[in-house]
Amino acid sequence: MQKDDIADLRRLVDKIDLKLVGLLNQRAEISIKIGDAKRKSDPADFEAEIFQPDREGKVLTNVQAANRGPLSNEALHAVWAEILSSSRSLQQTLTIGYLGPRATFTEEAAKKCFGSSATYTPCNTIADVFYETRKRTLTYGVVPIENSTEGAVTHTMDMLVESDLQICGEIRLPVAHYLLSKGRLQDVKEVYSHQQALAQCRRWLSAHLPSAKRIEAASTALAAQMAQAPHTAAISTLTAANIYNLEVIAAHVEDSARNVTRFLVIGTHRANQSGADRTALVFSVRDRVGALRDALTVFASSEINLTRIESRPSRRKLWDYLFFVDLEGHPEDEHVAAAIHRLEQECPFVKVLGAWPHVSLEGRGSE
Repeated sequence: MQKDDIADLRRLVDKIDLKLVGLLNQRAEISIKIGDAKRKSDPADFEAEIFQPDREGKVLTNVQAANRGPLSNEALHAVWAEILSSSRSLQQTLTIGYLGPRATFTEEAAKKCFGSSATYTPCNTIADVFYETRKRTLTYGVVPIENSTEGAVTHTMDMLVESDLQICGEIRLPVAHYLLSKGRLQDVKEVYSHQQALAQCRRWLSAHLPSAKRIEAASTALAAQMAQAPHTAAISTLTAANIYNLEVIAAHVEDSARNVTRFLVIGTHRANQSGADRTALVFSVRDRVGALRDALTVFASSEINLTRIESRPSRRKLWDYLFFVDLEGHPEDEHVAAAIHRLEQECPFVKVLGAWPHVSLEGRGSE
């Protein structure tokens, strides 16, 4: 291709960019009008109206349906996430809490969902995220719930039972772990990280640092803060290396190449129906033979697909368990509402934890 041809193509790109700027600003003006209408219709609950996962799910579904390439759905999702983020900020800036400090995977997940136009606040613990969201100091919170390698984050499960907040969104984040230090790999005597990260890198550590002491930290970012001596290292994010002045001495130390963590968005309201939803609920069963089977039969007889089931000690008495279930559908869907009503008759305790839209990206899960 000749230089003149490249120059012509670049001029075409410039013209398209100008059109995009005009269209984006036109879209932004409409977003402002929508915000004004929301504020007038329900001023007391305006904040809950700004982030509407059901509507945003439909927007992303429409964008993906119109996509003929060469851009991937993931690429378009990233672009539209920022468009939606800026649209929300024109109505009101959202304050998002996450398990901190800075540079945790939870912060990455929060920014993936809410984009660069939101305000982010690190919290010391998962309980703090729930507490501050309940107080409305935060508009929404983001907390980890499950890792594909190590399973459930039990603290989040316990808080969901205790809190009256609702799940209103889900983010799935591919997780890559990095070993960070100010020294050399052969000099490392102590490795700091969150217990989940240490577990996700167990085989790598045994193979490369068998004698190193493994020390748990409240988060992977806090581990990076702690690993400032040359004989120490932290398993953390790539972002943490820059923030806490550490070097990457080993990359991709996770044991599984398909290491994904699922995060939840929590707020005062669950998402509205979108037509392609997931619902989370928790229930207990009576102490009798076949009680769990009878509870699960409620879903099977209603032709409701369960996408996840997990048990957790209730902490009320010995050997008493709670069962956490994710299912396809929304609590306001007629067949789901009927199943929940039947479950309430069957079980001593039933609580709907929330609902959110499920948007599939090229078969790689929901965002």
